[in-house]
Formats: sequence, structure tokens, C-alpha cells
Amino acid sequence: MENFDVIDILDIAVVVVLIYFLLKLTAKTRAIQVLKGFGVIIILAQLTDFLGMSTIAWLFAYIINAGALVLIVLFQPELRRALERIGTGNILARNLSEYNEILTRIDKIIASCLYFSKTRTGALIVIENKTGLNDIMETGTRINADITSELLENIFFPNAPLHDGAVVIRGGQMLAAGCFLPLSDNRLIGQDLGTRHRAGLGISEVSDSVTIIVSEETGVISIAKDGKLIRYIDSKALRDTLAIIYNLEEVNAKRRKLNILKRRGKK
Repeated sequence: MENFDVIDILDIAVVVVLIYFLLKLTAKTRAIQVLKGFGVIIILAQLTDFLGMSTIAWLFAYIINAGALVLIVLFQPELRRALERIGTGNILARNLSEYNEILTRIDKIIASCLYFSKTRTGALIVIENKTGLNDIMETGTRINADITSELLENIFFPNAPLHDGAVVIRGGQMLAAGCFLPLSDNRLIGQDLGTRHRAGLGISEVSDSVTIIVSEETGVISIAKDGKLIRYIDSKALRDTLAIIYNLEEVNAKRRKLNILKRRGKK
């Protein structure tokens, strides 16, 4: 520790920044899981070396040396796209694109829900948050499609094959439709509410997802979240809820920062 100086601090800071941008660039890609596993191996290698377990430390060191080359070959497309973003300065520009994509996504969901409400079409839309819903998706049909009003309306069209189940959304993708949700046994639910509302409330009791429910009988829009059912949701309340789900405020802050940087660059 006696030789620890400013250069060492700078060295650590640069490594931390590089790791941060590496994780940011690979987020939401198949590379992120492999990088996590690679990180665990590096930690184990350091630990075994510290404990003096020379054989295991040598094995981990060999895996790391060979693994670096394997990662480059395996994730060549991701690395190329990342380098292109860095070279063209698209990291900042992506914030504006992300903001616009989220706005469009929210508009499409709202438009569909208002259509369902107007036509009294029953609908059940589950938006995944941090708790994974893969087990729920396995009960339905995988569709893996971008969110569109037309597709949502076709799925919940009366007598359509998948209209009785739930659509599961992750980010900007509709991953599955016709999914079965666990029913809530909450006795405080009104007798006028049927299976669709109990299903929406049920999934909110076992996950942090948010479910939008449109009543087939009344056209009333409801939201199930954290084990609670909020009824009579209008378009503004629905927009506010979706903005929170998709972290619109955070993305909007990045967009404002980008605009400031652009204006400074023109001066």
C-alpha cells in the first residue's frame, strides 16, 4: 500500500469505466450472460491464487487466456456493432432514438387499450419487470414480435385462438400470447369481476409485473400491480403508468442532456 499513488487510482478508474461501457454495450444481448460467467471465473481465479491453490489457479488462468480468444470469435457481430457505435458517436445519439421508441411503444399500447375499451373487447396484457415470466410464457404461444396495435387487436379479437389468455410483453417485444396466469384468491375482489381480473391480480401477487385488464362486459380499463387492482383507468393514468414502467423520465433526462450537448457543439 506504500506505493499506491495517483497512477494506481487512475488505472483502477479506467478499468471501472471500461467495464461499465462494456456492460452497457452488451446489455440486452446474448453476450451479457457469457460476460457474467467470464467475470465469475476471473474472481475465482484471483481467489484461488490468493489461497495458494496453484493447480486450480493455473486451470482458471488457462481458461481465461483461451476464453478471451473464444469471446472475440463468438461475439464478433456484437463487438463490430459496439465499435461502430463508438466510432460514429452513436452512444449519445441512441438516447434520443430510445426515447422515441419508448414513446411509440406506449402510444401503441394505449391505442389498443382504448380500442378494446370502446369495443368492449376483453384483453389481458402483462408487462414484465424485473421478475422473469418465462414459466408463464411457456403456458402460451411464443410470438416474439414487435409491439403493434394491429397485432394486439388481432390477438384479442373475439373468438380468436389466443384471445382468452394473456399477452406477455418484455421491453418492446410481445413474447407470448394465450398465456395462463395464476388466479388470485383475494376475497375482497368484487363479485362483478371475473376470471380475467383475478388472473391479472394473481400475477401481480407473485411478480413485480404490471397487468392491464380491459373488461369484456363494461369496457373498463384496470391495472393490477403489487397485488392491488386499480379500476377506471383513463388514457392519462395509463400513460403515466407506462411511463414509469419504461423509465421514460430517465430516458427523457438523457434526451435533454443530448440536446444540450448538441447545442453546445453548434456554438
